[in-house]
Amino acid sequence: MSAETQRLPGGVVHKLPADLRAGLVTSDVALEAWKDITPLARNEFICWVEDAKKQETRERRIRRTREELEEGMRRPCCWPGCSHRERNGK
Repeated sequence: MSAETQRLPGGVVHKLPADLRAGLVTSDVALEAWKDITPLARNEFICWVEDAKKQETRERRIRRTREELEEGMRRPCCWPGCSHRERNGK
């Protein structure tokens, strides 16, 4: 199954948006890192991307998500956390 057709997991609260998915599948390293991080960590990246007000910001955050995963980061840099998630871990 190719990277373009395989299912990728989302987060705890947020589903993986198509544009973020498209950014992830361009890099085998980022794709493997995405599969390896926890659902809560994926949730943080998704929320960070979806929180962007402008399309340019969203595109930059998608690119940075891929780059940060390639660099071994497991959470978005400088993000206070998803406000949509209950603080009890769910």
